[in-house]
Amino acid sequence: MKFESQKIAYHFFALSMLLLVLQIIYGFIMGFAHMGYDVFHEWIPFNTAVTTHKNLLVVWILSGFMGAAYYIIPDESDHPLFSTGLAKLQFWSFAIVGVIAVAGFHVGWWEGRKFLEIPRPLDWLVAANVILFLVIILMTLIKGKQQTTTSWVLTMGLVFAALLYLPGMVYFDNISVDSFFRWWVVHLWVEGVWELIMGGILAYLLIKLTGVDREVIEKWLYVVVGLTFLSGILGTGHHYYYTGGPSYWLMIGGIFSALEPLAFLGMTVFAITMYRKGNKRHPNKLALFWTLSTAIVSFLGAGLLGLAHTLPPVNLYTHGTLVTAMHGHLAFWGAYASLVLAIMSYAMPLMTGRKIFDNRMGNLAFWCSNIGMFAMTTAFAAAGVAQVYLERIAGFEFMVAAEETKPHFFVLILAATLFTVGIGMFISNFLKFGLPNDEALGTENEFKPLQAS
Repeated sequence: MKFESQKIAYHFFALSMLLLVLQIIYGFIMGFAHMGYDVFHEWIPFNTAVTTHKNLLVVWILSGFMGAAYYIIPDESDHPLFSTGLAKLQFWSFAIVGVIAVAGFHVGWWEGRKFLEIPRPLDWLVAANVILFLVIILMTLIKGKQQTTTSWVLTMGLVFAALLYLPGMVYFDNISVDSFFRWWVVHLWVEGVWELIMGGILAYLLIKLTGVDREVIEKWLYVVVGLTFLSGILGTGHHYYYTGGPSYWLMIGGIFSALEPLAFLGMTVFAITMYRKGNKRHPNKLALFWTLSTAIVSFLGAGLLGLAHTLPPVNLYTHGTLVTAMHGHLAFWGAYASLVLAIMSYAMPLMTGRKIFDNRMGNLAFWCSNIGMFAMTTAFAAAGVAQVYLERIAGFEFMVAAEETKPHFFVLILAATLFTVGIGMFISNFLKFGLPNDEALGTENEFKPLQAS
């Protein structure tokens, strides 16, 4: 860790872990409800659990991204954060708004738009919070001793993510128009600018973990950015099937949706190629495992499973079914959740000075959580295919189809339990590191890659 100000990243990482635990709890509430055991319905109705589960996902990943930026940008720019005091203010305001939003969902205070349910007053607070965050990051970059492609790609991803939040804050009376612009936020986040953030963090980790020359890695980063913009922007059209937009969007969205896996394939090839080219062996194997799995699993979940059901002739049947949950769970886990866990695995030993980076619990956490998530995805796939056939082809009522898919959710609960055990072990390792300390300052080379034998 080069600078004391990088320790602020710990606050965001700890918040991410707390919110992830809450998200898992609400996931279990939903899973048992699907099996017919909706025992919390009086206090937490199913729609409240769904809304809370989805929004916690967004918030804990964003918290992880912010923590990653606060750690990476000072390191890349060779300059401490512009203001540690403002960074702490930004953290607490971010956390408080998140708590108020989640509490509000339980009393019916929301807007009712999927992934963007936060009420309008809180929207403005979120916007102010993100502006403060970006000011801190941009001023750190500007004052820095060096400028790198990695830091600017990461920062531009964060800037564009903030800008693309604005269309979701515009009020429309017409629900179709509102849905049209809502996808500008949701799709262009997860299949657009968040991929820039992913590329920036991935490049940083590969530079640190493989020993490959920065110039080589950053050339690959340009390719990934190009593929992201080529496919992601016009691929938004695959969401317009039910919004009443012009029919040409179906063709455009379908064609460019087919190209979207290229960006994730590029990241996978990028990561594996850099790993193979690396002439040094880094002792932090867990960080390397999480980094490589981010690239590989995101290609499978976001790329291939996304392609499997977003083409218009298929989406006609799968839209709004558990097939979407199949794609969404593995996509978010691979592309963004694993990425946050990767940067935590790399940064925590450096912030605390404790070399807990290749222990039994850490390895079990990696394998249990990944195997559990793949099993959950398989269960969602089986339930989704059954639901599509029963509802959309055979014409059964929704509740009849739901009754028939109950056995799949029993398997899902078992898989989710394995996943939760893995996450529990990861958090246990996180807690073992303890708090960041000043003794770790100046130890950015403590885990200097060892020459491969």
